[in-house]
Amino acid sequence: MSQPTHTTFLDASIGDLSVGDAMHEGVISCPPETPLRTVARMLTTYRVHAIVVFPRHSGDLAHVMSWKVVSDLDVARAARDGDLDVQTAGDIAATPVCCMSPGKSLADAVEAMIEYRLWHVFVIDEHTQRPIGVLSTLDVARALAGLSWPRELR
Repeated sequence: MSQPTHTTFLDASIGDLSVGDAMHEGVISCPPETPLRTVARMLTTYRVHAIVVFPRHSGDLAHVMSWKVVSDLDVARAARDGDLDVQTAGDIAATPVCCMSPGKSLADAVEAMIEYRLWHVFVIDEHTQRPIGVLSTLDVARALAGLSWPRELR
């Protein structure tokens, strides 16, 4: 009998859930020229830990590949090192965005998050390549706990 893999245990914990089952809808974003103080306000206003930074142009694959993430920790680090009114989201956004379709298995998404040390996976519509939601580590914890998002928060 072979030793079970981590994926086997993970699959047993979250069953047949997909990324779409666990994600929360909507993506908070800003253009690269947004001052970091504004980004800090957005993080707190929307109660999120990361904002997608992308230029406002077409939704093709090259556009998706240009997306980056600014996290609350990135903003805190930038505040330590400089002026939040001078620095912009584009100045500090360095983390590439990992995107998945809502139909992808949640176990696969968790494996990617672990492998690439990601706290967020952005969910994109397969046809338009536009963002439709976010899967965060908190969403994964919620799924592992057997809980679902309240309808008003989805």
